[in-house]
Amino acid sequence: MRISVLTLFPEMFESVFSASMLGKAVEKGIISFQVYDIRDHAKNKHRQADDYPFGGGAGMVMMPQPVFDCMEEAAGENFAGKKIFMSPRGAPLNDALARRLAREEHLIILCGHYEGVDQRAIDALIDMEISIGDYVLTGGELPAMVLIDCVSRFVPGVLGGEGSAEEESFADGLLEYPQYTRPAEFRGMKVPEVLLSGNHAEIKRWRRKQALLSTKKKRPDLLTKAQLSQGDKEMLEEEE
Repeated sequence: MRISVLTLFPEMFESVFSASMLGKAVEKGIISFQVYDIRDHAKNKHRQADDYPFGGGAGMVMMPQPVFDCMEEAAGENFAGKKIFMSPRGAPLNDALARRLAREEHLIILCGHYEGVDQRAIDALIDMEISIGDYVLTGGELPAMVLIDCVSRFVPGVLGGEGSAEEESFADGLLEYPQYTRPAEFRGMKVPEVLLSGNHAEIKRWRRKQALLSTKKKRPDLLTKAQLSQGDKEMLEEEE
């Protein structure tokens, strides 16, 4: 998969693409990243990519010309993929959306800044707008990093364990069960006995039940949308 980022602040992505899971994916050739500086396409001596909004108002707006030219460079010829704009007005990022995007050949992500991007660039260039939450940040760079990290987890070969993405929070509409590691007892706190038993069927049932209970306690709204089996319902009833 190719992921291209269009931004006014390319330096923000250097450590993100070279560390941890994403860095290993790059080393393995599973994902490639390109970061484009929108200012490089500004046609003025000051590399200015923003200007005052028509109609007045506070702040500055990113001009269409540098965005168009930068997008055309990133897309090249015969582009196959999705062009995304990070925006509070966009569709909420969730597991299902991340899975769909992970199947794309090439993602181009436009990061807005200041008071936004000239609407003509969004209308002409963007396939979809995506939001990471109902709040506003100073720019689209941090949301782009969140999107990239979320999507990359579903690209085959990126995660160490093949089942990792399937077992974590929201994979099946529920929060993840609690995890433990060595030592079995720490400062008087013990790991649940079932996890030490070696009984895989009981461990699987315990984990499912804990996921259900955690979701009920912390995000009960998710239970109304999750596809629960009769066994799931019975486990919830056991705690009532």
